[in-house]
Amino acid sequence: MTEADFEPGALHGFLDGNFGTGALSLERISGGQSNPTYFVTHGGARMVLRKKPNGATLRGAHAVDREYRVLGALHGGPVPVPRPILFHEDDALLGAPFYLMQRVEGRVFHDCALPGLSPPEREAIYLSMAETLGRLHTLRPEEVGLGDYGRPGGYFERQLARWAGQWQASDSEPIPALDDLIEWLEANRPGDDGQSAIAHGDFRLGNMLIHPTEPRVVAVLDWELSTLGHPLADLGFCCMPWHTDPAEYAGIRGLDRGALGIPTEAAFIARYAESAPHVPPPTRFHVAFALFRFAVIFVGIAERARAGSAASAEAASLGTLAPRFAMRGLDVAQGRQEFPASELRFT
Repeated sequence: MTEADFEPGALHGFLDGNFGTGALSLERISGGQSNPTYFVTHGGARMVLRKKPNGATLRGAHAVDREYRVLGALHGGPVPVPRPILFHEDDALLGAPFYLMQRVEGRVFHDCALPGLSPPEREAIYLSMAETLGRLHTLRPEEVGLGDYGRPGGYFERQLARWAGQWQASDSEPIPALDDLIEWLEANRPGDDGQSAIAHGDFRLGNMLIHPTEPRVVAVLDWELSTLGHPLADLGFCCMPWHTDPAEYAGIRGLDRGALGIPTEAAFIARYAESAPHVPPPTRFHVAFALFRFAVIFVGIAERARAGSAASAEAASLGTLAPRFAMRGLDVAQGRQEFPASELRFT
């Protein structure tokens, strides 16, 4: 039985009471930085448990209730997600609210270079991600019961204020590049074009389950930051690896991507557009915004590591990435990194 941040006996009794008596096996999953996650085997049932961290959290953060809701709305549709099983709101049982979902068999890759795979497999996985994201953004929220899942208008204005506010309220060491990036984003924020979709909020390779043997996405995980928002926020976020080095959360900048079989950023965006032709191409703002937001997320990871409430043992080292992502964002914003805008000609 793995070490858990709750009393396993309490979970065992709860599962016995809800599903009948069975032996319990528990394994904590590494990789997640926010909500503690466990493989749970109870009798013959194989599940995954996701919970909020114990202790005080920021208002609106670690929203496992929203994760559970969106899984219920999307399961069985064109965007593959695990089947939700049960949500438990009372924190008295495990120290925080939690939910259970189906365990989907698949592979998780945190290195965007996809080591160990063939070039055709790498290409297919990247293009499957693009197609999956496009299918998500084509869904009509009201038709899947998510019409009230967020405020569709003014997304970038609200998100910029939210994440800048989190940075300003942090007790982190100063990061001048992050302050400069916020200033650029505020000055270059595009007007509201009316685009709205179900936005995942953290759509990247590490949150995909890839089929055990085939190069395709079989489940999208970690919906904690999901809301109704602008689809280009997700697409810009998914483009970050082309703008970060391997040492910066396993980016692919500087690698021989052609030899690896990894599509160009423009090819990735074009494949997305085949599934979501109503969405315009991203601009430098959208990728710079994604890098800014991830920088602030890394600040939060470092703070949780200092407080002892981080969900991963590597949280302290990841927290040091905040200034590097801020600089990458400035590089994109100020034209010091190539951006495939000239190649984007779809409508």
